Amino acid sequence: MPSADQDAAAPARTTVGIIGAGPAGLLLARLLHNAGIDCVVLESRDRAYIEQRQRAGILEQGTVDVLRAAGVGERMDREGLPHDGIELRYDRRSHRIDFPSLADGRRVLVYAQSEVVKDLVARQLADGPPLLFDAEVVEVAGVDPGSDASHARIHYRRPGPRGPGREESRPTAGLSCDYVIGCDGSHGVSRAAVPAALRTTYERAYPYSWLAVTAQAPPVYRELIYAHSTRGFALASMRSAEVSRLYLQVPNGTDPVDWPDARVWDELDARLAIDADPGRRLGRGPITAKSVLPMRSWVMEPMRYGRLLLAGDAAHIVPPAGAKGLNLAVADVVELSRALVQRHVTGSTERLDAYSATCLRRVWRAEHFSYTMTELLHTAPAQTPFQTRLQLSQLDRIAHSRHAAAELAENYTGLPIAPPSPYAS
Repeated sequence: MPSADQDAAAPARTTVGIIGAGPAGLLLARLLHNAGIDCVVLESRDRAYIEQRQRAGILEQGTVDVLRAAGVGERMDREGLPHDGIELRYDRRSHRIDFPSLADGRRVLVYAQSEVVKDLVARQLADGPPLLFDAEVVEVAGVDPGSDASHARIHYRRPGPRGPGREESRPTAGLSCDYVIGCDGSHGVSRAAVPAALRTTYERAYPYSWLAVTAQAPPVYRELIYAHSTRGFALASMRSAEVSRLYLQVPNGTDPVDWPDARVWDELDARLAIDADPGRRLGRGPITAKSVLPMRSWVMEPMRYGRLLLAGDAAHIVPPAGAKGLNLAVADVVELSRALVQRHVTGSTERLDAYSATCLRRVWRAEHFSYTMTELLHTAPAQTPFQTRLQLSQLDRIAHSRHAAAELAENYTGLPIAPPSPYAS
């Protein structure tokens, strides 16, 4: 059984080198392993860090199907919370969007990204390819499409033996591979390996952030509530039947210390209030975590540079209002796995050559939906009454037009994802 803590788990050669053990890198490793393609995953952090990192919690129907097909859906199916809709609150009114009736039966599942990562890590350490923690990648070489190198090479280093009061670093190690897959986020070494002159970045920074709160309190409602308010946006979500995940729009640069627990709960009550249920207060409980999440839309093109291919946050970021980040990463690696399987089975690079263009079509659709949800539900610092009335008009149209509601439901539950296959198609 491969171990993340043994030198034997660090071969010098593999077919696919994967940088980053987030959900994208780990899922790709599982899909490749299932298809008989060898790979190695390098992660700069330790296991505890990546398993505790709080991120998204909404899985699209397609993502759920992929995780099941990959053999890591057992705990997800047992503990995840199926949701058939969301509630929109605006102008002190509420309206429910029913997903199955509007999106061909599709639904979503509430299951935290940290739990997906735990499931993938456990499965990989049990019977998968090598997964190396504390492996800091310092350089990616030989990926240039004009290079005459027969393979790419990942240079990385890991902590050395520890003694009293010191830690010695090992010399930099090398991993040769046919392809390098960058799943290490927007600040990782993978993205930086693409020459600046050959990449184009598209970005929008938003003039507000989210205060994200985890509380030991039952969810306010059985499904998510997205609330538009003159006081700012609010979202009531959950992690389980006993743990709530709550968000408040706050100014950029906000310090969580300025939001004591009582202020958080009072503001949530105010922003979620509706006339049909006046005076109702959320069930309060201990707040166990607070953080501020800046918001931006960001895409880098292309997603491929020779032997280097990017996936997930290494290539694109969406604001969280559309619940698309994790799901986009899954779609990327499913397409990537199919392309690598095609190359492995038939020798054809047709899908690999089309990888960037194929993924970017979905990426820009998700970027547009996430941007639209963000602009629709938040109150900008300099927002005029005219802009507020436009928001309310669109929310009212969603509430009263099946076509408008279906557009939201279809995008929220996600575009279909072709299932992973051990054979090229």
